[in-house]
Amino acid sequence: MKVSQLSKVIATLLLGASALSPVYAAHDGSAATYRPDVTFTLRTDIADGKLVFMGETGDIKGQVNPQLMVPEGAVVQINLVNGDGAIHDIAIPQFGVDSDDITGKGASTAVVFRANKKGEFEYLCTLPGHKQAGMAGKLVVGTPVAKKKAEGLNVAQDPTNVGKPVGKRGPRKLTVDLETTEVVGQLADGTTYKYWTFNNKVPGPFIRARVGDTITVNMSNAKDSQMIHSVDFHAVTGPGGGAAVTQAAPGQTKSFTFKALNPGLYVYHCATPMVAQHISNGMYGMILIEPEGGLPEVDREFYVMQGELYTVQRHGVQGEHEFSLEKLLDERPEHLTFNGTMDALNKTYKMESKVGETVRIYFGVGGPNATSSFHVIGEIFDRVYNLGDLTSPPLQNVQTVSVAPGAATMVEFKTEVPGKYILVDHALSRLEKGLSGVLHVTGPEQPDIFHSKEKIDPNSGH
Repeated sequence: MKVSQLSKVIATLLLGASALSPVYAAHDGSAATYRPDVTFTLRTDIADGKLVFMGETGDIKGQVNPQLMVPEGAVVQINLVNGDGAIHDIAIPQFGVDSDDITGKGASTAVVFRANKKGEFEYLCTLPGHKQAGMAGKLVVGTPVAKKKAEGLNVAQDPTNVGKPVGKRGPRKLTVDLETTEVVGQLADGTTYKYWTFNNKVPGPFIRARVGDTITVNMSNAKDSQMIHSVDFHAVTGPGGGAAVTQAAPGQTKSFTFKALNPGLYVYHCATPMVAQHISNGMYGMILIEPEGGLPEVDREFYVMQGELYTVQRHGVQGEHEFSLEKLLDERPEHLTFNGTMDALNKTYKMESKVGETVRIYFGVGGPNATSSFHVIGEIFDRVYNLGDLTSPPLQNVQTVSVAPGAATMVEFKTEVPGKYILVDHALSRLEKGLSGVLHVTGPEQPDIFHSKEKIDPNSGH
């Protein structure tokens, strides 16, 4: 049953008006006045780039898509207030509950029903695409069955792990030790995946050298691995980029030495058939070969790579997710990530800068299939070293840069206004599958650059 205005619902509840079917009847057969046993108020909102229900009052205040706990048999009222101005509703299909649409900021509606079935039930917005954009939560009726959350290793790579700049030093001999592992990692809160990694992180370690260095790579495959693994460096001139001599069975170590002939920012990845599966599962990283004399100094450097996961389970489903060969071959990823997981650059690690500082992002795409349109909302790239080319003059004043699978780019900009700046692939449907990060800029306001009398929405990121 739909009710258009909150005041009408409340009046009906208090007076027992015939517009609502009675929840119960008096002994003489007349409609009985009834009042809700439990009341919740939710607000529609935007949080971390997603549409959400936000708790507005009581214990759920400030919670995103809060879990609503009610006793079995209780009369439940859910008030919904429009907080973002878009069209929304709220429905609980298992109880036949569906509110009227609410349009415009401040509009409201409500639903009332008896929770006469024990268990967990979904509440959601039924407008097309809104559930997929994040508007769904759980109604728990009765004592919930305790469920152990899926937990795994933190495989997300810290974006500040960029190594030490080479500076003015001359060529050296370096050693790089890589271990290939197969571990259950935390994909999202309550969701895990069996990752294949270099050094237990996705992407693998950021390797930093200079042109002319002689680099020995020792690649060990962990004893408890089930697969053969290898490593192919795009910076290597030699058979398979090193993959032809590093096909290592579990427990084996393979090595090779190469000279860094070409400066640039390069991807490395596993190249054991099927190669796309090994890459998708997390086996990629980057190596920076700095030019002679090193790169110009900046205040902040970050290491960010985009990847895809192909799972049997749909994005957003909790529990352990399993690899889907069919979806990989069809190029239909369920999850897209920055630095390996849904929360790597939102919750797990914090990217920070101050007003007036210069920022450099080493950005690469592990893939294995999707080209990225890398963009930072609210910023312009002052310089773009396209395709990882560090010796040609950089592009200037660029809004969005295309980076193909197995490719990289280096971008630089100055953070001039405080706020939250969201990293995205501007193929923006991918935002709904987890592809976002946040750069937090702190410092004094700069009204000569950006000024508004409007209140900044803390959840918008703009």
